[in-house]
Amino acid sequence: MLAGQFTAPHRIDLVEAPEPQLTPGGSGEVIFQPELTCLCGSDTPYFTWSGEWPIRLGHSLHEMIGSVVATNGQRWKVGDRVLCVPPEQNGLWERYTASEDRCVAIDPRCSDAEAVLAQPLGTALFALKKLPTLVDLDVAIVGQGPMGQLFNMSVKALGARQVIGIDKLESRLKTSLKCGVTSTICNAVDDPVAKLKELTGGKGADIVIEAVGHAEQQFNLCIDLLGYGGRILYFGVAPEIINGLRWRDLIFKNGTVHTSINPDFRRDFPLAMQWIAEKRVDVNPLVTHTFNLAEIQTAFETFRDRRDGAIKVFVEFPAYRR
Repeated sequence: MLAGQFTAPHRIDLVEAPEPQLTPGGSGEVIFQPELTCLCGSDTPYFTWSGEWPIRLGHSLHEMIGSVVATNGQRWKVGDRVLCVPPEQNGLWERYTASEDRCVAIDPRCSDAEAVLAQPLGTALFALKKLPTLVDLDVAIVGQGPMGQLFNMSVKALGARQVIGIDKLESRLKTSLKCGVTSTICNAVDDPVAKLKELTGGKGADIVIEAVGHAEQQFNLCIDLLGYGGRILYFGVAPEIINGLRWRDLIFKNGTVHTSINPDFRRDFPLAMQWIAEKRVDVNPLVTHTFNLAEIQTAFETFRDRRDGAIKVFVEFPAYRR
């Protein structure tokens, strides 16, 4: 059986690993066999050896569907196809053991790629539940990568008046137009604050969503974009310490900051699956590249470098279409 091993910065190899086993006398476990997965921005720090998180065998994948091949629990039976989210993103194995509670039923109305994307969409919906309402509000979304695109379509579906996508890459802003934005701003070309004030009659955004995170976080830009009394939803995973954060500017805007982590497996991921199945949102414009497991190095490089307009990079395991 193969597993992923980061052997150097920007280098991932496939190595032999022992088969997983259910805990003797245990209960509530499954052995899950991944079939289709996609890369996430939170996988990138492992690939680059950023030092943010410890690196172990099996890092780093966590958005995936596949089959239950063994269980000592009650929720699933052998052969069930499910969405499974491994703890700590430790999912780059041909098979691994997980709690049955970390699995979600796949809606048969969803394509396989759509079912995979219920995982990141579920994290967006969980985050948006922190906000009192989006109806009739002007929403700016900083970062138009995969999560930014999912926020675009979600806030539109929830009734925002304006959905303004902001990114430095024009290629990503072209995708934004397929995902629900009313306007785009390329902050590599234009002053995003001035442009946003033009769009909002000078008042700024009611809601700003930070969907960048990590080393490229844009917290101060979010403060600049925010209107008086507005809210920042900081979704991107921030560095442990952010130096130079202009907190006083936020205070004088009377702004509120919300954060988000750890969605509910019984509520948020099934809700995302339902939204996709009912066509409330269309996640298909995010699917840009697909590789097989043997090409995992190329998949990570494509995602890291945003090659050829990469948004969501998918990887097929050997068990897929078997």
